Amino acid sequence: QVQLVESGGGLVQTGGSLRLSCALSGGTLSTYAIGWFRQAPGKERSFVASISWTGGNTVLADSVKGRFTISRDNAKNTVYLQMNNLAPEDTAVYYCAAANFAPALRLYQVSSYDYWGQGTQVTVSS
Repeated sequence: QVQLVESGGGLVQTGGSLRLSCALSGGTLSTYAIGWFRQAPGKERSFVASISWTGGNTVLADSVKGRFTISRDNAKNTVYLQMNNLAPEDTAVYYCAAANFAPALRLYQVSSYDYWGQGTQVTVSS
């Protein structure tokens, strides 16, 4: 059974940085596209970033372009989300998810993913 575990969340001041990790077990990371989503209190889960099976194609939400980067290390079965210049509106629970067969153009959709992690809290203080 594939499991995803996020780590690296925490409390940071505005302008600070965090690196989230998403470790996959029970499967081979290279067979999955990975997405990061976030959910703030009272809001729907929203797309943050995605990376293709090989890592050659990455997509970022407009709200995080220029500040966040997504990368993967298939040898370590881990995907990273580097978050720089954080702002209070980035405060949310961040989830990683794995998609086995979803088309690249649909990786921004929650419904495209087969497995989800439990989430890690990111809080940005003003």
